[in-house]
Amino acid sequence: MSKLDQLLTQVRACTLCAEHLPQGPRPVLQAHRQARILIAGQAPGNKVHQSGIPFDDASGDRLREWMGISKDVFYDPSRIALLPMGFCFPGTGKSGDLPPRKECATQWRKQLLAQLPQIELTLVIGQYAQGWHLPPEHQKNSVTQNVQEWQQHWPQLLPLPHPSPRNNIWLKKNDWFAAEILPALKLQVQRILLK
Repeated sequence: MSKLDQLLTQVRACTLCAEHLPQGPRPVLQAHRQARILIAGQAPGNKVHQSGIPFDDASGDRLREWMGISKDVFYDPSRIALLPMGFCFPGTGKSGDLPPRKECATQWRKQLLAQLPQIELTLVIGQYAQGWHLPPEHQKNSVTQNVQEWQQHWPQLLPLPHPSPRNNIWLKKNDWFAAEILPALKLQVQRILLK
């Protein structure tokens, strides 16, 4: 068993923050040493918690559309790694899902990323992933500002808004995102995956 396989087994059995999870732990992630694209999201939602399949919801449909790839490619761990900032559904608050539990990234993130040597592009979705993956001078920026300044990190990192339907208003207000960034993203994804 490889070091990554051992880590994935440990993560999937993790109960570190079980007492804080209203539906109990169910870590949801996908990784393989050959993966070339990393998707760093927030945390699974309730639907994903129920299915155990990452981005198995409307957000996933939109993200796959943004990337220009099929479900088969998206769920191929040898191509795409899916490592949210929190691996378990954190529960729901007053205005949506709660933030990812911090214990998860502290315990697992560096170890897992060290086992993904082929990553060429990291999609950094939302404020929690951007706060961890972007350089310190960008970590306190708004998601909008980070997405507007995408070329500062390109082509290794791409800050993205969350693809949730809850962001439809943001997408309408910021039509430059679809016009400018999504074509570049699709081209880069195809370039990487066709190697």
